[in-house]
Amino acid sequence: MNKQEAFFNHIEEGNTNKGEFITLGAAMLDGKTVKDAFVNVPLKTMNRHGLIAGATGTGKTKTLQVIAENLSEKGVPVILMDIKGDLSGLAKPSPGHAKIDERHEQIGLPFEAKGFPVEILTLSAQNGVRLRATISEFGPVLISRILDVTETQAGIISVIFKYCDDNKYPLLDLKDFKKILQYATNEGKEEFEEAYGRISTASTGAILRKIVEIEQQGGDLFFGEKSFDPQDLLRVDDNGRGYINIIRLTDIQDKPKLFSTFMLSLLAEIYSTFPEQGDTGRPELIMFIDEAHLIFNEASKALLNQIESIVKLIRSKGVGLYFVTQNPTDVPEAVLSQLGLKVQHALRAFTAKDRKAIKLTAQNYPDTEYYDTASVLTSLGTGEALVSALNEKGRPTPLAATMMRAPMSRMDILTDSELNYLLDNSKLVKKYNEEVDRESAYEMLNEKIEQAEAEELKEKAKKEKEALEKAESKSRSSSTRKSTRMNPIVKVLTSATFIRSVFGILTKVMKK
Repeated sequence: MNKQEAFFNHIEEGNTNKGEFITLGAAMLDGKTVKDAFVNVPLKTMNRHGLIAGATGTGKTKTLQVIAENLSEKGVPVILMDIKGDLSGLAKPSPGHAKIDERHEQIGLPFEAKGFPVEILTLSAQNGVRLRATISEFGPVLISRILDVTETQAGIISVIFKYCDDNKYPLLDLKDFKKILQYATNEGKEEFEEAYGRISTASTGAILRKIVEIEQQGGDLFFGEKSFDPQDLLRVDDNGRGYINIIRLTDIQDKPKLFSTFMLSLLAEIYSTFPEQGDTGRPELIMFIDEAHLIFNEASKALLNQIESIVKLIRSKGVGLYFVTQNPTDVPEAVLSQLGLKVQHALRAFTAKDRKAIKLTAQNYPDTEYYDTASVLTSLGTGEALVSALNEKGRPTPLAATMMRAPMSRMDILTDSELNYLLDNSKLVKKYNEEVDRESAYEMLNEKIEQAEAEELKEKAKKEKEALEKAESKSRSSSTRKSTRMNPIVKVLTSATFIRSVFGILTKVMKK
């Protein structure tokens, strides 16, 4: 048996599955594609998370597209973070190309052009299904971690949530949150101190500044109602294909706070609402996080710990997370160690730091007698990648330099008219794009403050009236006493005795 035959058997044996699987392409040996040496990934282990990495222009996005298509074809819903804005073409079939046919001939797979059921979602004012969540749904712990506050400030946030729960004040959006923080140290200061202890104005001021930072990155559009129900991510079409939910993020590349806020809220909501799946043989949902470094580079230590915890726990819900980035070193080691599927496109060694990174990356893959992994990493062409997955028993599959299959859908974006048609026929747009601004903490507190001010004015007016009446009464009393002092004199001057005395004197005078 020659080397190629031994290699073929090695790949075939390691990629044979009893259950459902998807095919990524065919293995390569010495730079040539070995026809029919298919590299497969079993659906059973796709909730063990994954990584798609490689330098710019090496084919990461197309690999993401291929995996999303094949999962949809198997009835598994998908979420894609479309930061570059080049994934909407999944809704339309590929126009085909001679090079695609040539590639698939080498792989040994027939090529079939297809479009897939797509839903366009958005965090901002862009066209699409609006994604929103309320402050209450985040809860005090997650809000504190997102805002990266101190332990003391986190305690204040917990008190704020407790006060709103106790008084039935819904915390829906950022204006609610800001209002209650201001109220706690102004109009409601005495009320808070009596029930929960003194709250520092310096601490609430610091929290408010953190909220403004999120607000300036578009958080005012994200926080509010109607909240998005994660169950709507699990839809399948009439043909049993899973929906590919594309979240348009082209306008928030420079807003990492909003991006990480959304990611954590969505993952936390999925984890809290999805049932434990058990061993069902297929994932419930797969999420691809493109440009993953946007999350990790700007994340605080507390936020990283939260992401790490969710990555470890969420797979029990049947949810797989796939991080797409240029270099595996963009992903923290604690997260990287949890990733079962690794698709590594070419890396470029321009500097000593690059060469060191390549050496470290090579150590993340299983040993093989067929490749010098570090050397292969720098020699892979566009649309080629080193692939290592987990088989149905959870063991690593043979490392394979792989000629990746081409996407069945269009490798380009939708036109404006195609996008508008898609949105016009979306059930979720009709469900979520109506803005709701019901009475919440902001309005209730304003009403409470107005009532308190009205009571205060009423009390003040009452006191002023009482003071005026008292002054008038005092004035009348003083006048009465004065008249009373004059009465004896008048009485004397007008008494009968006095008159008789006067007439007596006059009579005597006249006689004389």
